[in-house]
Amino acid sequence: MNSDIKHEQLKKWINEVAELCQPDQVHWCDGTKSEYDQLMNFAVQHQMATPLKKRANSFLFRSHPSDVARLESRTYISTTNKEDAGPTNIWLDPVELKSIMSKLYTGCMRGRTLYVIPFSMGPVQSPIAKIGIEITDSPYVVCNMHIMTRVGTEVLKKLGTNGEYIPCLHSIGSPLSPGQKDSSWPCAPLEDKYISHFPEENLIWSYGSGYGGNALLGKKCLALRIASAMAKREGWMAEHMLILRLTNPQGKIFHIAAAFPSACGKTNLAMLTPVIPGWKAECIGDDIAWIKLASDGKPYAINPEYGFFGVAPGTSYESNSSAMDSIKENVIFTNCALTDDGDIWWEGMDGEVPNHVIDWKGNDWTRGNKEPAAHANARFTAPARQCPVICPDWEKVEGVPIDIFIFGGRRASVVPLVHEAYNWDHGVFLGATASSETTAANIGAVGNLRRDPFAMQPFCGYNMGDYFQHWLDMGDRMGKNAPKIFYVNWFRKNAEGKWLWPGFGDNSRVLKWMCERVEGKTGAVETPIGYMPRPEDLDLSGLNLSPEFLTELLRVDPVAWQTEAADVEKNHFVKFGNRLPKRLTQQLDALKKRLGV
Repeated sequence: MNSDIKHEQLKKWINEVAELCQPDQVHWCDGTKSEYDQLMNFAVQHQMATPLKKRANSFLFRSHPSDVARLESRTYISTTNKEDAGPTNIWLDPVELKSIMSKLYTGCMRGRTLYVIPFSMGPVQSPIAKIGIEITDSPYVVCNMHIMTRVGTEVLKKLGTNGEYIPCLHSIGSPLSPGQKDSSWPCAPLEDKYISHFPEENLIWSYGSGYGGNALLGKKCLALRIASAMAKREGWMAEHMLILRLTNPQGKIFHIAAAFPSACGKTNLAMLTPVIPGWKAECIGDDIAWIKLASDGKPYAINPEYGFFGVAPGTSYESNSSAMDSIKENVIFTNCALTDDGDIWWEGMDGEVPNHVIDWKGNDWTRGNKEPAAHANARFTAPARQCPVICPDWEKVEGVPIDIFIFGGRRASVVPLVHEAYNWDHGVFLGATASSETTAANIGAVGNLRRDPFAMQPFCGYNMGDYFQHWLDMGDRMGKNAPKIFYVNWFRKNAEGKWLWPGFGDNSRVLKWMCERVEGKTGAVETPIGYMPRPEDLDLSGLNLSPEFLTELLRVDPVAWQTEAADVEKNHFVKFGNRLPKRLTQQLDALKKRLGV
């Protein structure tokens, strides 16, 4: 296939990498089913994957225990000027970083195949899409990229003889000597793992990890870290957001883009089943939104991904029936447990806990074992087209017009169920100060408060103070077309530690209020933190919610919010120094004034 490639600069880069990494052979991926099947057969033959008898064309992989999640501590933003990476990223000098990694790459693919993956983030013909070329020596990565992105010859055709692409170099960092038996999950030791981004060059280099966002370079690396820097330069937005379509009983359509830190119900909201009669929800994307302004001045969004890379534990028919229906066939499972009848299992799945499974490390596990059978970050990779609530327009090349932005977090107290920003700048302030109490699923001791601006802290490819300014600039450009901004908290508890809000499908009640606010059909009250619904503004029909719970859900405690404002000022905004936009300082001052500080 190499001789068919008309893009001389691309061929030159592939040859340079092959010379450096020294693979046994080079394979140009065509994205076909037969290619996927051949690679998966290879993985099964080499005991890297287990076919699942209970799910058609589905396979289970087990990673090395040292390679189970995104590695924020080994993820770098490498810019000429350290200040441009900002206080939320780990910076390394590009010359030094390339020197370290070039030594690691030397001969790293001996005994292996170098795969060239031409892929498109977004529908190939979309004006919002971008093309990447990932080089990898991992069949697991190729198969996942088949599901998560649009791979193959159509992408190369679109690239033509001199089209732009984002070069993405990946190696598991585990060369093979002649006759050496391969590991079931080859990877490098932690100290040799690097996930490196060079936003000034639109370049990604990853070494040593075969897992998830460290290795599927179209995902967080390209779609967020590099794309966010590209978006700032080019005047668009790359956001860690789900995209949801809501249709009311009159047939009016609303599109919502929402950002939540991990463990805050993002996937559940993306695949929402409304409890309100006559309302319909459809999923456009569960993780990433690329947003550009159209000629009419409105923001249009696409989901740049082609599949779901979802967290398995806790997913069930009770919590997310649409996700469960999406993973019946054609799925890659990673670090789940294997049942005796050839299916997968994880904690939180429907039905009884099995008596015996093989756990994610490949060991026998019996009911009552204190160790979890599936890793807490076990995953499923599934085609988005299999989702029963996927929107018919999810691949619309021009995208869908966004009416509402939502930010949120997991807070047991202080933050009410929902509030609406007074204006765009106030909404950017809400996004910039978003916070969540940490859980076992993310970083930090359980219960600590962690600021995660726009849910982008691990994913912003440049100085976050400049990122805040970019949001303000985009609002200026959109003017009257700017979406309304809301902040939600599904996780408020009472003094006894009981959840005040049922969540899941009942979240549609809050979304209905937002949509009616967009239409100007419902009321709100002014509070120090923003507009809030009165009890009568929320559709609570059929919900057995006590008046005490509702009062607490909509309560704003001025003293608690004074503490919140002080924390933003002393522990959060101060980090950004002179890169913090003055307009956000003005928003903080206005909040303090409304609170009587």
